[in-house]
Amino acid sequence: MSTNQNGKSQRRHLGVTMPISENFPTPEDQESTERLLQTLKSQGLFESEEESRRREIVLGKLDKMVKEFVYVVSVRRNHPESIAREAGGKIFTFGSYRLGVHGSGSDIDTLCVVPKHVEREDFFDVMHDMLRRRSEVTELTAVPDAFTPVIKMKFSEIPIDLTFARLGLSTIPDTLDLSDDSLLRNLDDRCIRSVNGSRVTDEILRLVPNIPAFRMALRCVKLWAQRRAIYSNMMGFLGGVAWAMLVARVCQLYPNACAATIISRFFSILHQWPWPQPVLLKPIEEGPLQVRVWNPKLYPADKAHKMPIITPAYPSMCSTHNVTDSTKSVMLSEFKEAAELVNRIIVERIPWSTLFAKDDFFSRYRHYIQVIASSDSEERHLRWSGFVESRIRHLVTKLERVENLVLAHPYIKGYSKTIQYRTAAEREDAAHGITRAASADQKDLSTESAEPHTMYISTYYIGLSIPAREAGSTGHRKLDLFRPKDEFTDMVKSWDKFDSQSMGIVVQHIRSAALPAEVLDDVDQKKTKRSKSGKKSTAVDTRPPTKKRRGSVGQNGALSDATLSTPADTVETPATIASPIVKNDVSAPSTPIVPQA
Repeated sequence: MSTNQNGKSQRRHLGVTMPISENFPTPEDQESTERLLQTLKSQGLFESEEESRRREIVLGKLDKMVKEFVYVVSVRRNHPESIAREAGGKIFTFGSYRLGVHGSGSDIDTLCVVPKHVEREDFFDVMHDMLRRRSEVTELTAVPDAFTPVIKMKFSEIPIDLTFARLGLSTIPDTLDLSDDSLLRNLDDRCIRSVNGSRVTDEILRLVPNIPAFRMALRCVKLWAQRRAIYSNMMGFLGGVAWAMLVARVCQLYPNACAATIISRFFSILHQWPWPQPVLLKPIEEGPLQVRVWNPKLYPADKAHKMPIITPAYPSMCSTHNVTDSTKSVMLSEFKEAAELVNRIIVERIPWSTLFAKDDFFSRYRHYIQVIASSDSEERHLRWSGFVESRIRHLVTKLERVENLVLAHPYIKGYSKTIQYRTAAEREDAAHGITRAASADQKDLSTESAEPHTMYISTYYIGLSIPAREAGSTGHRKLDLFRPKDEFTDMVKSWDKFDSQSMGIVVQHIRSAALPAEVLDDVDQKKTKRSKSGKKSTAVDTRPPTKKRRGSVGQNGALSDATLSTPADTVETPATIASPIVKNDVSAPSTPIVPQA
């Protein structure tokens, strides 16, 4: 309770507005929440005690490594032995692990905090090398060019995302508390973003009125978002902190509600939210430091943020700057469908498991863009594929500007595999996503003629939504994909670590009937695309090798359609398609090739 200016007592509330309802759960609400809890347990969302102990052991080892890392750098900076030993260093956790909503197999977001004489370059050099020498560390990759630079790895099979922050302190004590705003003084933007991961997580927990209900509701929403393939900040959807803030805001609006009620209100509110009005957990504060702060007065003029969700810790930032028009459209559609489904779950008592149906991405569209990153070594490929993946959203925004294309829907994950090849032709085929069925004689001949080589490949997909032709319209429509393709390939190949001799990038159009088996395995068999003959399509190209690759390149560099009278997303592909193909520095032929229908 608090007292207003008139001396009258008033109930305190969390958030920027008064609650919508302060009603307590009914027996029916509690029963629905219990059914939800049992469903979440059956989905394996709660880790075992053994895995929990392993996580604690891994974090303890990481903390010791950070202190050793700081010591090594301090000695290199000619600090006395005694001072180098006391320079400190500390690991903080944030994200789902800190919020208490992590599940079995989920990653741990960690922050490495170091004193002022340790540079970010040391982190990606010395610390990275120390991790590489540890036998427990696998799948180690550094992404120093990311919006928030990070080292990714598995430590004793526990996925770890390790970020870095250099504070303006000479030593980092074990008692360090990051909630002090003065610690942000003189930090660069990347360090501020890294530190704010931990600060935001702690502030969310402080602003939630009912933490147990919040945690259960957030577990449910995260599982739903993952199953519906809209959980990926990198690909332009929402990341973990954004989902947490949305659930926290609904908890503020219904402070006494149980998890089932919070989830029901969550979807019904979000699909009607007046975007781009921002979501705030608390009023924006004028901080004590001269650092970049989100300005609510200027925000309406900022059209870059489509679904702004503002972090509560100073300095406030938009956590959803990667959202595009396409990903926003996809999410709003999913919110609406989920709102209707959850209402049925509660009213009609249908199983909660129906909410977690898998996405239909690979059966939703007729046209896809396929981005294939390839490398000649595992370590190099981890860096190269990670960089390409971090830039996919830029290709999406470029595609959104293409005339006659209403939506470019990126899939949230890539598909990785290794390919064995012996000849240059086999290497080129693999780099373009083609696996040829070789005869026994061909296999014997290739075995005798050359030693096998390994290629590492990661493939990413973007679904293309094309509108139905307007009634009475005539003539052909074209999708000019060359410009976004060229701009994207130029962007990724301008990376300072790109090596045309060992890395490749292919961007090409692919029809749904030609989707490879690796993605069709994820599709419900009832929804799997089939050819006109009724047979399930495969990724195997049985055509005989040709001297010159058949690129799916059409006239005037445009994907055209002879008829677009069919419904949107089910467009029949014509014989002339202009899809871009690029491998290293070899572009598609200058003379358009018309592939066989």
